[in-house]
Amino acid sequence: MTVPAVQMPAPAVEPARDPYHVYLDSLTSPESRRTMRGCLDRLAKLLTGDEAATGAGQPWHLLRYEHTVRIRSLLTDQGWSPAYVNKHLVALRRVLKEAWRLGQTSSEDYARASDLAPVRQTRLPTGHHVAKEVVGAALSTCDDSTAGIRDAALIATLYSTGCRRAELAGLMLADYDPGARSLRVRGKRDKERLVYLTTDAIGLLERWLAVRGGSAGPLFSPISKAGRIRPRPLSGQGIADILSRRLGEAGASRRTAHDFRRTFIGELLDAGVDLATAQALVGHSSPATTARYDRRPERTRREAVDRLTLPPARPLA
Repeated sequence: MTVPAVQMPAPAVEPARDPYHVYLDSLTSPESRRTMRGCLDRLAKLLTGDEAATGAGQPWHLLRYEHTVRIRSLLTDQGWSPAYVNKHLVALRRVLKEAWRLGQTSSEDYARASDLAPVRQTRLPTGHHVAKEVVGAALSTCDDSTAGIRDAALIATLYSTGCRRAELAGLMLADYDPGARSLRVRGKRDKERLVYLTTDAIGLLERWLAVRGGSAGPLFSPISKAGRIRPRPLSGQGIADILSRRLGEAGASRRTAHDFRRTFIGELLDAGVDLATAQALVGHSSPATTARYDRRPERTRREAVDRLTLPPARPLA
């Protein structure tokens, strides 16, 4: 690995003791593994100048403070958002920690190299609100075919629970409790929580289950072109593709699964649900994260401006 302006040796690293593989294996979520693998691979490409490089086999244990400071500078120079840069810094710190755990670097070198301040910058909230009319239009494109019945249940579940797409993809039939109208969701770091379905969403989900059948397995599965249900779970990307297709058929602009999650949180807060309850329902570790979805302060400021009136155009006497 070559950090610009600093030449580093690159001895071979055994896969079983490679901090890259050890770190990725420690992640419980396939979505998290995919995300952090991408971050480490991008770091490797950035540092080596080799577009074919990956994080595997790189001498992460040789990185020192002067290298990681340079890496942080290179990341900020990419023009990426602070959140995206910080995600790469998290991956970097974690792979350095695994190198320390494997005895490949000293405690002092690890502490210094990982002592990187996050990139801080105030940005307006990202994402979009999903209006009820848009949800209704997407549901209207779901016909009585097997795929249409599944997609209607999936959209309704997403809208009424605020689940992440990876959480939705990981749901099993056994996670559904019709009596309690609940789903047991496994979130980040394998934390479990219960989410609840609206009465309308229950109706659409029950319709899908009548088609799916009662056999154990994933709650939502792919469907072949012939209309046969495949006995495996949908992927997070599969859920994104379903949303994109149904919204496109409805003539609506693009919305992501996370936009549905943002909308769910915003609607809860607008309805007067306390922050702690909203946090528990969406599985955030910190109430500060949930609070960032609160649209009420923005609405209050807009309504304050609406009280002003522009005087008529009139020349001075």
